[in-house]
Amino acid sequence: MCQHQPPCPTAESADREAAHPLAHFPEQGWSLLCNGVLLFEDTGELLPDGKIIDPHRPLDSRNIATAA
Repeated sequence: MCQHQPPCPTAESADREAAHPLAHFPEQGWSLLCNGVLLFEDTGELLPDGKIIDPHRPLDSRNIATAA
């Protein structure tokens, strides 16, 4: 699917989010990457085969509890 040189990571690659966006709709909270991945603003993903990747954004340091 990707025509970029060097080619973008495939949807199965660990770095799949590095693919170029084909369509970007920030008002709706998603982007379509050239490898067929739907990337949502909460960092969740929908892969071309229908697999769902849960959101994985880092926690804000204000929300991290530490043991005393």
